[in-house]
Amino acid sequence: MGRGGKVIAMDTSTVRNTFLEFFRERGHTIVPASSLIPDDPTLLFTNSGMVQFKPYFEGVKVPPYARAASVQKIMRAGGKHNDLEEVGKTSRHFTFFEMLGNFSFGDYFKQDACLWAWELLTQGFGFDPSRFWATIYIDDDEVASVWEHEVGLSVSRIIRLTRDEGNFWDMGVAGPCGYNSELLYDRGPGFGPKYSGSGEPPGERYIEVWNLVFMQFLQNDACEVIGDLPAKNVDTGMGFERLVMLLQDVPTIFDIDTMVRLIGVASEIIGGRYGQNDKHDVSLRVMAEHSRAISFLIADGVLPSNEGRGYVLRRLVRRAARFARKAGFDKPFLTTLTEVVVDTFGEAYPELVRNAGLIDKVVRREEVQFDTTLRQGLVMLESEIQAVKDKGDRQLSGETIFKLHDTYGFPLEIATEIAGEEGLSVDSAQFESHMKVQRERARAARKTGPGGSRSMGADEVLSQFSKTEFVGYEKQTVESQVAALLNGTQDVSTLTEGSEGVVVLDTTAFYPEGGGQIGDIGEISTAAGRFEVTDTRWGIPGVIVHKGRVTAGEINISDVASASVSAEHRQGVHQSHTATHIIHWALRDVLGEHARQQGSLVEPGRLRFDFS
Repeated sequence: MGRGGKVIAMDTSTVRNTFLEFFRERGHTIVPASSLIPDDPTLLFTNSGMVQFKPYFEGVKVPPYARAASVQKIMRAGGKHNDLEEVGKTSRHFTFFEMLGNFSFGDYFKQDACLWAWELLTQGFGFDPSRFWATIYIDDDEVASVWEHEVGLSVSRIIRLTRDEGNFWDMGVAGPCGYNSELLYDRGPGFGPKYSGSGEPPGERYIEVWNLVFMQFLQNDACEVIGDLPAKNVDTGMGFERLVMLLQDVPTIFDIDTMVRLIGVASEIIGGRYGQNDKHDVSLRVMAEHSRAISFLIADGVLPSNEGRGYVLRRLVRRAARFARKAGFDKPFLTTLTEVVVDTFGEAYPELVRNAGLIDKVVRREEVQFDTTLRQGLVMLESEIQAVKDKGDRQLSGETIFKLHDTYGFPLEIATEIAGEEGLSVDSAQFESHMKVQRERARAARKTGPGGSRSMGADEVLSQFSKTEFVGYEKQTVESQVAALLNGTQDVSTLTEGSEGVVVLDTTAFYPEGGGQIGDIGEISTAAGRFEVTDTRWGIPGVIVHKGRVTAGEINISDVASASVSAEHRQGVHQSHTATHIIHWALRDVLGEHARQQGSLVEPGRLRFDFS
């Protein structure tokens, strides 16, 4: 163990183990990394260490432990967090990286979190205490006292920052929030000017090592604090590669041991030595970084496609292949790098080893397919670029790029990137205009049956109502009020006996169709009539609609209603839903973890399960 002031050089494996063992000794349960595919519909990828613990922080689930620590796989490409375009160009951007974190669920709070962070950094890893700075929320005197009086940081190295400057954490929506404090390490004058003492310290010299988040408040949708949480929680995050960079005393995250190995293999593939030419180095960094991200995504069940996570994977493969081509290498090569990824990271992440064959197969096929697209499209694109330059223009027409896309499947983002390297832009608005025309043409060509899309009239009616309160997880019968009635696309005040229509309630226990599970059926009864519910769906986002027919009397606007779900029907749906989980488990047990659910149909007595 270091005693502060003498950094202990460690390989990446030792750094992981040192972190986890430190917190194991302090009563933390070591929780394995969760999948890059989060169990959270609001996220494209797992983008922070706290994602798998989010239900505990929000109070939705009771945590099975009071303290936890993890080394989490993180993906920031696509969605809200997107570092893809910066990879290779900067010294500190990855799409895939690892995050070290320790967590408290109503157990310890600010003091222990700060003191343990300090102990691990200065004693466990041996960093010089005099080179650390701390940023805190401007009003957080409690943490300021810990850093000054218990740790010994001078007041001049405790920087108070506002919410806008980043020292207040929230998820951007209603929910838990709180102050945070960051520990920054001064790398010295070789990395930039000395901090002036105002605003945020410059990032190249003063590297953020550890972010300590103290969740203690609750905020509304406007991100205004409205009260205290029932329990105070801790969520920390320490960028693994940044920490290793400092421990190994190398200038960038691309110079740590694991990345040096990947870059070395990439250099052997395309030729040329790393560190001699900036443009060549960018290509090597992209190839190395993307091969790692590609391997982990496929191991967690992502397959190439034209949307969502699959499209991010496809972009990573294409970008790596194109940068290799820029460096003068035009043959498929990625499987050589992904094999090195499996070998390098397989001990820490055994899912890579289990899915090595799948990674090889998917990458090989995707790279060969893109090679054909690139060869065909580049001839046309390079010709257009030269023509624009000859005219003295600075922009490629969106129509040209659309034709390239429509004819060869050439991706817009690749065309934009290539044009940018030649000092040109792409008229993306014109491209989107042509794409819109094509989509509308395709939509008009599709035949729509009786159960087809809603009319705008119905949408306009439903948009007048606030969000339906759903209580179906707790109840199967609920007292409610009729908020709206639809007969076809028209809003009406009454539905009479024998007529079919839609009933909107302000509160309902009926589960709407979604995720392959069909909606609930049952009955809505008022003092004046009964309505048989034959289907439940989302009308517009937030508003649940009950479809069916009036079987007796009439249903009127503002009637008080008793809405009862068919218990037998719901039980049948639940049994089929449970069966899909059993099938999913069995398929992954027999075929491997790459067998991922891609869709399903769940109804009483029958199910359909789609998998990759």
